[in-house]
Formats: sequence, structure tokens, C-alpha cells
Amino acid sequence: MSHAKDIDLGMTAYDELFMTDEERAENRLPKIYEIPLSEIDDFPDHPYRVVDDEDMEDLMESIKDRGIITPALVRRKDNGRYEIISGHRRKRACERLGIPALRCEVKDVNRDEAIILMVDSNSQRSEIAPTDKGKAYKMKMEALKRQGKRTDLDESTSHPVGAKSREGRSDTIIAKDSGDSPSQIQRYIRLTHLVPELQQFVDEGKMKMRPAVELSYLDEEVQRDIVDRIDETEAFPSHDQAIRIRKAFEAGAVDYDKVSDIMAEEKPNQKPKFKFSFERISPLIPQGYADKQAEDYIVKALEYYRRYLQKQREQAR
Repeated sequence: MSHAKDIDLGMTAYDELFMTDEERAENRLPKIYEIPLSEIDDFPDHPYRVVDDEDMEDLMESIKDRGIITPALVRRKDNGRYEIISGHRRKRACERLGIPALRCEVKDVNRDEAIILMVDSNSQRSEIAPTDKGKAYKMKMEALKRQGKRTDLDESTSHPVGAKSREGRSDTIIAKDSGDSPSQIQRYIRLTHLVPELQQFVDEGKMKMRPAVELSYLDEEVQRDIVDRIDETEAFPSHDQAIRIRKAFEAGAVDYDKVSDIMAEEKPNQKPKFKFSFERISPLIPQGYADKQAEDYIVKALEYYRRYLQKQREQAR
């Protein structure tokens, strides 16, 4: 049976027919409430980390001096509790300060609308870890699909990174609300397919985005082989090396030895690194030496030993 669609005739809502102009204007203003923290739940699978760092300390000082200037956004759940959409850092600051309630604007939205609001309200933050951004974009993309937005392909898995996007695709829709291109959005989403250790390397800036994207197409076992190799050598795969590892994986010809061989190849401008066992050299260094003093001591010892070998060779002639 077909259902008639609601038609918006542009008419005033029934409840507003008997309001004054002032009452109508006031009715359309955001509704701000002081809601107890005990009644506010965090957003499920919230992608943005809340860290007790220096920025958090600054936020706490601001709240102590001026209170909550910008209200948090929450929605009312079916059980009568509230779910925070935007303002997790403000909520955390209030918890640490012992403030029992949070100034909030209550939005009448469903879960998918809340996801889109949550991602959009955080998109202009200056410091967002790459993998956090990838998780957020993935959540918004899935919400758009559930809302019935047209998506020609599953961009998070099958669409080639960097391919030309078309109007109506979800990554194009997301791009309009963020500072990232559709191709870059796809790259961020690919980071969600990495094992946690590789995600951490990307977030810490130790591994670049493009090689990380290539590695995201590998299964967990091969990714962990790469983690083990990085731990052993403290060297990260270049974009070219990551591409070659991915091709070997897709050809069914990759194992730990293959990964090691590819990553052992010297990259352009790569400087060799030397690793020393602390247990072996610590007895040979005077106690109490700081790192720089210990380094200087080792260099002088090696220079002395080199002169000694040179003198030995001269005497043997």
C-alpha cells in the first residue's frame, strides 16, 4: 500500500496560529538548558579523542573564568536521558572542575542526523588526528547512505583512491562541508582499515599518509609483519615500497621475508642507522653520564681505536 507524502504548503504550524510575533520569534530560538552531567551520555563510538593535555587545561581555565560560552549540543534519547553530539571536551572539563551541570542546546534529531551534526561541528577543529578524522568521515558516509543519499560506490572499500568523483557521491557531499577533497576523504577512511599500531604511527607523524593507505589493503597478518619489521629497524616503508608490498600481497606472494626484503632496500637519501645494545655498552661508559656525554665518550673511544689500528698497520709494513 502506498503512503501519501507529507506536503509542505508553507503554512504556519497550528500551534503558532494563536501566538504573537514575539512569541513565534522566541519559539524559534535555540532552547538552552542546564543539564546535570549525570544525565548526559557520550556519543556512541565517538571518533574524536578527548585528551587531558595542555589545551584541556586552557579550556578549564576559560570555564573557571567565564563559564561555558558556547553551549554543547545534545539530543534527547527515548529513555529520557541525553546524548552529547558536540561538546565532549567541555563535558570532560566540567567533570574535572567538579561542575555538576553543562549548558546545552537540545536538538530534536535522530541518530543519523546526530552523526552528521557531530562530524560537521568538529570538522573545523585545528588539531584532529588523521585516524580520528577517518573514523568520523566513515561514520558520516554511512549515515548519509542510511538517509538515502545517492552513493554510486562503496568509497570506503572499493572506489580507487584519487579517482574522479561524481556529483551525488557521499565523499563529494562530505567534501562540501569540510576542507578536504573527495580523494583525501577516501584516504582518511582507508586509515580505519589499519591495525592500531600502524594507525598510531600515522597519528604520530612517523609514517606518511600515502604509504599507509597502500598498507590498509593488506590483511592483518601482513600488516603485523610490517609492524614487527618497523620495531626491529625503526625504518618505515616509503610509498614505492608500500605499493610493491601491496602488489605482492595481491599476487599471493608475500610473507615476512618478502616484507623484510622490500623494506631493507635503501631509500633515496636514506641515512644508515646504527643500533647498540645498552647492556653491552653501559659497563664501558662512566656512570652518571647523560646521553650526550655518553655519545661523545663513544665517539672519542672509536676515534682512538681507529688511530690505534692505523698505527698497527703502519708498523706492519
